[in-house]
Amino acid sequence: MLSVTQEKGVVPKLKQEVMKKMIEQGVRIDNRGGLNDYRALSIRVGGVVKTADGSSLVSLGNTKVMAGVKVEIGKPFEDTPDEGALIVNLEIAPTASPPDVEPGPPDENAIEVARVVDRAIRHSGFLNFKSLSIVTGKHAWFLWVDVYVLNHDGNLVDASTIAAVTALMNTALPKVELDPAGNILRIDRGGSRSPLSLNMDKLPLTITHVKIGNFLLVDPIREEEDLSDGAYITGVAGGSIVSIQKVTGAFTKDEVNYMVSNSINQYVKLRESVINIMKNPPTDLQL
Repeated sequence: MLSVTQEKGVVPKLKQEVMKKMIEQGVRIDNRGGLNDYRALSIRVGGVVKTADGSSLVSLGNTKVMAGVKVEIGKPFEDTPDEGALIVNLEIAPTASPPDVEPGPPDENAIEVARVVDRAIRHSGFLNFKSLSIVTGKHAWFLWVDVYVLNHDGNLVDASTIAAVTALMNTALPKVELDPAGNILRIDRGGSRSPLSLNMDKLPLTITHVKIGNFLLVDPIREEEDLSDGAYITGVAGGSIVSIQKVTGAFTKDEVNYMVSNSINQYVKLRESVINIMKNPPTDLQL
């Protein structure tokens, strides 16, 4: 069975039984609080990728993800002539997950994670796409968000969403000089820049639940993903659900209602953590 992040690994049978018994008692194998608790979150922004226009390094427990944003000018899409564009790509480094990831282009699971992250941001109202327009129908900013998984210990979607969002918060656009006809004369990448137009009230995050037996857990580590019977990912922005992805497994109506409600509660806490860290991000988070 495939998850949104990987093909299932093998958890030894004895360890499976130990994990299941611990979960029945409301205890996680990584000794965090309980089934409804996230791991410790760290974020570093600015200068993480020196060649990027915005960057972020996120650690969610032992899962570590880096995001870089490059801004380029392109021709707007015909159906949105007065808007720019967002493109999210994701790669899992082979060294991040040796048993499961082979060198080469992103596989279908990495592509799917990127789509889930992209969807949550795109439908949130967080990014003002019209503010990316330079000349209607002619020139607009394209934001290329490249996400790299440096260490995979579960819950790539939530960690990658946080990395992409905080990298965008750290991104600024260079000034563009136009001639009277609207043609680009110069892009001043070395001068002053303007931050992206972002609605912080609609900051998007994803909340991932997995099902193990009759129990639902948030922010699964990799071994919990391997043991799980299904995964459910909810995109939340400003207290509203903006995307849903059922990855695998079957869920009852009550379980779905719980996960949706719990996602909104988790969002409030996770958003507060992100905002507080971004006000004073650490400088010692290492790659």
